[in-house]
Amino acid sequence: MIGIRDVRSLLLAAAVLTLPACATLERGPVGNPAVPEPAKAVDMNRYGGLWYELGRYENGFERGCEAVTAHYSPRADGLVAVTNVCRKGGEGGRIKQAKARAKVVSGSGDAKLKVAFFGPFYVGNYWVLDRADDYSWSIVGEPSGRYLWLLSRSARPSAEVRTKIMTRAAELGYDLSLVHETRQSR
Repeated sequence: MIGIRDVRSLLLAAAVLTLPACATLERGPVGNPAVPEPAKAVDMNRYGGLWYELGRYENGFERGCEAVTAHYSPRADGLVAVTNVCRKGGEGGRIKQAKARAKVVSGSGDAKLKVAFFGPFYVGNYWVLDRADDYSWSIVGEPSGRYLWLLSRSARPSAEVRTKIMTRAAELGYDLSLVHETRQSR
């Protein structure tokens, strides 16, 4: 018969075995060894809504994804609902969706979030490093410099807007040669 103590020991053993596996999740190269603090405060009500990914640093959880979108919705409890959608294998591929919740980091001007995918098992940093004054584009990263997302409210922004985003990302210290340009079907 298994007692409570045995169950606790089994859970602890499972956690100890799982943590190294999580630590070896595929990570890309460091594209920015000195990630800056966010440039501006963020109004989560204005930031909310649909964003199209224009480019990113390739990462394991988005490998093979195109037509990537992210939707942010401020919740009544102060958290932010996050829904990421992509098409695996190309713009016409099968839909892959990931839902999360984010908590705004106190004292960050609402520009830093802790995003939890898969319940409490994975919490990642999400920093809105810069954005357009009208919230038409956003540059998102995190402290390690391994992740970068270039977002726009339009799936196909003008060449001028694309150039502004790329120029600003380079000014923030990001290696643009590592950016995977996301194909959008719209």
